[in-house]
Amino acid sequence: MAGTGFGESGADLQLEGIRKTFPGFTAIEELDLTIPAGSFFALLGPSGCGKTTTLRLVAGLEEPTQGRILIGGTDVTAVKPHKRPVNTVFQSYALFPHMSVLDNVAFGLKRRRVADAVGKAHEALRLVELDHLAARRPAQLSGGQQQRVALARALVNRPALLLLDEPLGALDLKLRRQMQFELKSIQSEVGLTFLHVTHDQEEAMTMADTVAVMNHGRIEQLGSPQELYELPRTGFVAAFLGQSNLFPASVVSDAGGVLTARTAGGVVALPSERAVSRSGEITVGVRPEKLTLSLEQPADDAARNVLGPGRIVDTSFTGASTQYIVDVPGIGQISVFEQNVTFERIPAPGDEAWVSWRAEHGFGLDASARESAASADEDAGIEPDAPAAPADGEAA
Repeated sequence: MAGTGFGESGADLQLEGIRKTFPGFTAIEELDLTIPAGSFFALLGPSGCGKTTTLRLVAGLEEPTQGRILIGGTDVTAVKPHKRPVNTVFQSYALFPHMSVLDNVAFGLKRRRVADAVGKAHEALRLVELDHLAARRPAQLSGGQQQRVALARALVNRPALLLLDEPLGALDLKLRRQMQFELKSIQSEVGLTFLHVTHDQEEAMTMADTVAVMNHGRIEQLGSPQELYELPRTGFVAAFLGQSNLFPASVVSDAGGVLTARTAGGVVALPSERAVSRSGEITVGVRPEKLTLSLEQPADDAARNVLGPGRIVDTSFTGASTQYIVDVPGIGQISVFEQNVTFERIPAPGDEAWVSWRAEHGFGLDASARESAASADEDAGIEPDAPAAPADGEAA
């Protein structure tokens, strides 16, 4: 934001050879990660995957068993939490109920005797569009407004790195989606480095430039939201980010940039570059919205894969789309999402049906992918709880 002083670039974050163990439990197996300055980075994964432990290590609330943490090229592994150029926004707002919004934001600055603390607090509140409510008490604000006050309180210190620990978890769905866009807009405006920890796939994909999917203390895959969704490299990522249909196959050939594989329902093809494994037993995957449901056998088309006939066993009308579950002999149940673009009869359970998809929409994983996909919704262990926000709202 021009003229506000919030435009300084954030610092990059480097985690080198990080490992963290607790008695009887390893929270982080192995972690090497570089987050570029000024980026919005999300650590995504289920409970117990190591993401909150990673955030606590960066904040200085835990010490790594081994490895180094560098912020802006400076090794902060042994630096006390309050001396790190880091601030944290927690799910709990931890605002002083007896203070005004302005005083909550200015409190840390005043305690450190920073010049023009009130002016800087107004500046931070203008950034989150709440300066007109500066005189109110927290109880007079909505949940979303309180979260923005907590954000202003963190930003007013102008940290090089802002940590967000499930910051929207206490909000209802509509407000959470609104805050997703607001947070992304604020991050773009202030230019700081944001590290966002969440288990919410939509939240991570909506806001982050880069997402790292964690599982069992390791990063399963790292990339842009589109890359992770369109081309997952493991069964866990394929199942944790949205839904995927995964079924076993045996590679028939891999030539001319096209991999063909035999399934129990017939031979299918996909681009070789979209396959992690290209020989022997593999797993073929395709997203439900990439599939087309047909009540008659589709015409032969070299560019499309077809499985069937099967039987529709369930339909779920959601307004914008309908989800079908089709049981295909030898394959099992396949999920299909179709947009409701016309007003016509919805295929019903018991109807015979075929599913098809364009070859370039499929992806190939290793043979064990279906097993790792089955664990995508299960907790990987018990992760230490995140700490309460410091009483003064300063860096944890």
